[in-house]
Amino acid sequence: MPYVILFMLLVGVVLVVTSPLRRSPLSAQDASEHARATREAAERASTLVDLEAARDAKYREIRDAELDHQTGKLSDADYAAVDSTLRAEAIELLRHLDELDRSEGEGEGDDAEAGDE
Repeated sequence: MPYVILFMLLVGVVLVVTSPLRRSPLSAQDASEHARATREAAERASTLVDLEAARDAKYREIRDAELDHQTGKLSDADYAAVDSTLRAEAIELLRHLDELDRSEGEGEGDDAEAGDE
């Protein structure tokens, strides 16, 4: 009796360990779709990191311009020109970030719908 239990336990361990090997491989189409999806996700993540870094740098430039104005390094007219330019650039960066967020949200919704079918 103990040998039967030991044998069944051994068979169970072998089945669990070899289960990844017994899985059917992905078809070429599935593999290419997975690679494309992974590549797109990496590109979006890279773009997001770049835009966030540019946004933070633009915020620093705005703070530096404000400090230069307060310390008298920039006249009121120069500060107004620099400030309006920097803020317009910051707004454009924020718009790009919002568009990226919206496109990611739509992409996730498409994935959820595809899983329901």
